[in-house]
Amino acid sequence: MGPLAGVKIVEFAGIGPGPMCAMLLADLGADVLRVDRIDPAPVKFRSNILNRNRPSISLDLKHPDGKKAALRLVGEADALIEGFRPGVMERLGLGPEACLERNPRVVYGRMTGWGQEGPLAMAAGHDINYIALTGALHSIGPKDGPPSPPLNVIGDFGGGALYLALGVVSAVLNAMRTGKGQVLDVAMVDGAASLITAAYGLRSIGVWKDQRGSNSLDGGAHYYGAYETKDGKYISLASIEPQFYAELLQRLGLKKEDLPDQLDREEWPAMRARLEGIFRQKTRDEWCDVLEGTDVCFAPVLTLGEAPDHPHNKARGAFIEVDGVVQPAPAPRFSATPLELRSGPPAPGANTSEALSAWGFSRQEVASLLEAGAAWQNSMNK
Repeated sequence: MGPLAGVKIVEFAGIGPGPMCAMLLADLGADVLRVDRIDPAPVKFRSNILNRNRPSISLDLKHPDGKKAALRLVGEADALIEGFRPGVMERLGLGPEACLERNPRVVYGRMTGWGQEGPLAMAAGHDINYIALTGALHSIGPKDGPPSPPLNVIGDFGGGALYLALGVVSAVLNAMRTGKGQVLDVAMVDGAASLITAAYGLRSIGVWKDQRGSNSLDGGAHYYGAYETKDGKYISLASIEPQFYAELLQRLGLKKEDLPDQLDREEWPAMRARLEGIFRQKTRDEWCDVLEGTDVCFAPVLTLGEAPDHPHNKARGAFIEVDGVVQPAPAPRFSATPLELRSGPPAPGANTSEALSAWGFSRQEVASLLEAGAAWQNSMNK
């Protein structure tokens, strides 16, 4: 099932954006094999849902036989993904040169924060650092306060995982046409910059200011933002277009002729204060009764606990429950090749024997790897 059915990918296990990318590819139907380290320590694997939809094997990549096994897997794969610092895979003997020599058509997907080259390439970092360097972080937060970290959505998952997934799919399509693989240098800092392309375009013509809380989409405009309600909860508003703004005014009992022009920036603070007073007069649910489902462009601000139970999300099956863990369902939706959640996240190394066999290793070869300590079979979730 899924449009990537039949595509084989080896994932060298990492953290955050690497597993997210692998999950996306696996959700799309790819046969993704996760290569974990040998680590018998107990882990709460069932809640690590970024590892869903694919088996896990444990190899010691520093063991000669473990490295040979990994190269053999690469030889059978359409792509591999790794998220280590530059040079780590080369030191393991699993760098691009070795892998492309073994399999000239393989797509070698590399993801780092800063990229494979540049002054910061070898420095440690996390999402907030990468988006800080692009201008994205500076643009998010209150006008009179510090920038607000938007979780790790923009750098790790948007600029990293999504761009690596798109790159892998694109390069695999190219390899299918040409028979030649290639190396992808996916940097979260590059992807984060790409995600805010539109803001750079608006800034070039003076429409976007570098001061937070002064623009149409950063909380500066009264018609786009979040407002607190009577019960201390929040609603979101995005009445950007004139017709949507007109409906907002009508439903709030305001007359357009009595108000300043919607796009008069000088009046935005006063209008925001006025709307704040209005929205505090009703609870979040009461505002849902008035505004939800209209062309005002409105939605309640829900918690992670509330979102799965919203009628719209339930109607679309946007969330599912696996092994007692509520989680987003695979996305997007395909008419001819629907996606499915085939399995929850396994314990590291839980599928070593069966997965190696499925990828062409004989029973004796698997047994030899296990006996030599080059591979490990975890029976935690068996």
